[in-house]
Formats: sequence, structure tokens, C-alpha cells
Amino acid sequence: MARVVAVIGASNDRSKFGNRALRAFRQQGDTVIPINPHEAEVEGLPAYPSVLDVPGAIDMATVYVPPEAGERIMEEIALKRIPEVWLNPGADADAVVARARALQLKPIVACSIVAIGRNPYEI
Repeated sequence: MARVVAVIGASNDRSKFGNRALRAFRQQGDTVIPINPHEAEVEGLPAYPSVLDVPGAIDMATVYVPPEAGERIMEEIALKRIPEVWLNPGADADAVVARARALQLKPIVACSIVAIGRNPYEI
């Protein structure tokens, strides 16, 4: 069943994992929403500055931002009530995980691309 997946930190740089995740989830049939305040679109999809700007529900957020942005992003995810949150390598600082848990989120600290059965280096 296709989900609505927000890729937080999506980028037009195809070597970055935010871009690889966007392409991986899109290839498997999910509706993908790029989140990046510095991009108007990513891979031809309209980008939003925050999950709070996305109309409608989001089923999953996969996070590819530096830890210094992560705590604020966790607050936005909690406000949007996104039920599934992945903190990928590099976005999984202890302070970010702690903030997520303090907000009653249950972060999954792992690579979401690997979790869907893809090798991120082959995307």
C-alpha cells in the first residue's frame, strides 16, 4: 500500500542521501514530498519548507538534516502528527533522539532506504 512519505532534507544533489531516499521511495510507488526550505522543487516534485506547510496527512517522515536542525524538525513532526519517523545516519544525534522521545514520538534510528530493501549506493 502506497504511503505519503516526507523526505526532510531532500536535495537536488543526486549524490546526497536525501535525494537517494526520495528516488527510492518514489520508485516503490510511495507518494513522496520533498521538504527543504531552500529548494522550490526536487526531482521535479514541488518542495515545501516544512512538513507544516504540506496540506493533508503524512504517513512517514524520513529525516536527512544535520543535528542542529533536527530538534526543531522533531517539533514540526510532532505538531503535524506524523506517526512514523526515521532518523537516518547523520541525523540521529542523541539530542535529536531525546527531543523526539520527549515529544512522544517513537523515532526509528536506522537507514530508511535499507529498510525498504534498497542499497542507497545503487540508487
